[in-house]
Amino acid sequence: MSEPQTRLEERRSTPDILTSGTDERFFQSLFEFIEEEKRYLRCPEQGPDELRYIIYRSVFNKVIARATAYKRLLLSIKAEYDDTIRELKRRQDEARMRQRNLAASTSHPRSLTTCRRRAAQLRDRISVLHRETAELQEEIQRQKLCREQSPWIPGLTVAESEDPEALDGHLKRLEAQRAALLDRKSRCVSLEVRAELDAKLHAAELHRDQLTTENNRLKVLYRRLRLVCDRLSSWEEEGKQVPLEELLGSMMENIRQTSGTDENSCSIDSELFEDDEPTGVDQSKLLTDYLHRFIELFDSAQYEEAALLAARSPQGALRNLDTMQMFEGVKGPVGSPPPLLVFFQALLITAPAGDELSAPLSLQGVRCALQHGATQLVTHAVTHNKLTFSEDLADILTEHAQKNPGVADLCLALATTVYEASGLDRKTALSMCKRGLIHSTAEFMSHCKGLTAEDCIWVLCRSPSLSLFQLLTEPRRGQAAILSAGVACSTLLADSRWHQLALQLLDGFVGQGRGVLEEVILEDCSASVDIWTDVASLCSELNRADLSRAVLSVLLDQGGTSLLSPDLEGARLMEHVFL
Repeated sequence: MSEPQTRLEERRSTPDILTSGTDERFFQSLFEFIEEEKRYLRCPEQGPDELRYIIYRSVFNKVIARATAYKRLLLSIKAEYDDTIRELKRRQDEARMRQRNLAASTSHPRSLTTCRRRAAQLRDRISVLHRETAELQEEIQRQKLCREQSPWIPGLTVAESEDPEALDGHLKRLEAQRAALLDRKSRCVSLEVRAELDAKLHAAELHRDQLTTENNRLKVLYRRLRLVCDRLSSWEEEGKQVPLEELLGSMMENIRQTSGTDENSCSIDSELFEDDEPTGVDQSKLLTDYLHRFIELFDSAQYEEAALLAARSPQGALRNLDTMQMFEGVKGPVGSPPPLLVFFQALLITAPAGDELSAPLSLQGVRCALQHGATQLVTHAVTHNKLTFSEDLADILTEHAQKNPGVADLCLALATTVYEASGLDRKTALSMCKRGLIHSTAEFMSHCKGLTAEDCIWVLCRSPSLSLFQLLTEPRRGQAAILSAGVACSTLLADSRWHQLALQLLDGFVGQGRGVLEEVILEDCSASVDIWTDVASLCSELNRADLSRAVLSVLLDQGGTSLLSPDLEGARLMEHVFL
């Protein structure tokens, strides 16, 4: 059989790994290239030949360049074959060299014995080379077989690593193992939390033992007192036939005699006098049972049941920040609400009327509820006074309103309620102003006795509003304005961030006529001439000479003079006139 036919048969027997049309054309071009190069280079059909090695090495390089997933494997195979070919070539070169030396040696007049000896040595060397070559080929085959049987991917053999279906199955198994590990991790509790709970449980058990001892003592005392009471009742019903001193003496003697021998003195039927017996042991046992049950539910990831149990714990033993941090450190099943939010909701539902959550619980719970979009739960908690109101709580609501425009009005309304309940008047006014309730803000500020001019300007700077500025600077029902127009304009004009607001207010006064500005200046009892002079100077510096002239005109008219110049020199002249 010729070599092309042999190659064709080998090609047909090769496993069909790449079946796309592009790969078929690629391999067809490789076979055509091999045949064309062999004809061009006139390679012999049989036997080793270096040109044939070069052709096949070039083809192998093209296959490696095209491969992706098995490139490293192909490179390793090629490296081993190259090493083998180089070793064979080296041995062939050594054999040719020895033959050449032998031929050269036989050309000289040497003895026949020497030639025969050298020929025998050469035959022995060739035999050794053949044996070593056979051993090398066996070693190559053995390493190839071991490599085929060794795992390419942990858990898979090389054959399975090349099978897409086997790889898909292995990937699914790994994903299932990963999901199981993550689920198990979400149900675990940290060692610190477990140690803390064990310490609390141990303390509760010690407390229970102390209560048990105390309760036994109280039971004995109760039994003795009850016996004395019954004996006195019988004595009265019998007509007091025996003197009281004698009766009491006999009863005390009986008690002393029976205190050491009466087994019932330390053990009384639990159903006897149950209405009057102390209940300390029962409460301690109940608390211990709650702790055991809570840990059991929490460890089994039954977070809703654990949250309700903790919220209803006796004496609020589990209604604290430590329990909330436990729920914060775990994750619930997919699609369920966060355990921390479930615990916060349970605290609100089970809270008695008029009972407020502590400040840390309120802050942590509201922050979690807002983070997960449970604004209705926060609304319920605020409107029903189930939280401890504080400035930090209102700040959290205000910050959430700034980041979430969709619920901004609701959060600001809740923040206003909390600010007002906490006595923070200027932040209350700012929240109302941010909601657009300008007239309500002005009305609120007018009734706040503790608000100063600095507080009013603080509100204006954080929520600039010309309407609010006008309302604050105009007199109300015969009373002075809430905010001095001169003081406010002087302060705002000095700051480049707010001077436009002051200029708009002055423009509004001037636009209504000279008499309006004059009335504002004359009725502004809190602003002296120096302050209004400073307002005129600042207007001039801001290239608003018209406003500066209008203010100075009003001031100079009050002194019986007329306006000389709108600059600072004129202002100084006006000041001299008033002096």
